[in-house]
Amino acid sequence: MKRIVISLLIALFGLNCRAALPEVTLQDIAGNEVSMASLTGKGKPVILSFFATWCKPCMRELKAISELYPDWQEETGVEMFIISIDQAQDVQKVRPLVDGNGWEYHVLLDPNGTFKRAMNVQNIPHLFVLDGKGTIVFQQAGYTDGEETEIAKYLK
Repeated sequence: MKRIVISLLIALFGLNCRAALPEVTLQDIAGNEVSMASLTGKGKPVILSFFATWCKPCMRELKAISELYPDWQEETGVEMFIISIDQAQDVQKVRPLVDGNGWEYHVLLDPNGTFKRAMNVQNIPHLFVLDGKGTIVFQQAGYTDGEETEIAKYLK
C-alpha cells in the first residue's frame, strides 16, 4: 500500500519537481530542429505556452502577454516559446498568425502532440513558467483576462 501511495505522489507531483524538460525535439517555424531539453538551465526564466491557431482563449493570452513581454525580457531576460499543437495540415497557418500579430516569441511546432503529451497538457492554452534552473515554478491551464500579472510574479 505504501508503494502505491508513493507512486501516486510521484506521478502527481513529479512534473513540478522535474529539473529538465523531456528529451523531445521539435521544429521551429523556419524548419530548424530545437531540443526542448536545451531551452533551460541558462540562468534565465523560460515561458512555454501551448496554443492552437483556432483557440480563441489562446489568442487572448498571447496578445495580452505580448504587451508585457518586452518589459519582462528587460527585467528578467525571460525567453518565451509558444508551441503550436495544430495538426500537420494546419501548420501553414501558424507563421501568418504570428507575423500578423507581430509576436516576438520563439515559435515551435508540435503537430503530433509529442511534447504536449510529455508535458501532460490536456487543455489549451496551457502555460508553464520555468526558473533559471529549468524547474517548473508555475503552470496554468486556460486563460482569464488579467492572469498575466500572476505570471509576472513567477518570473522574478
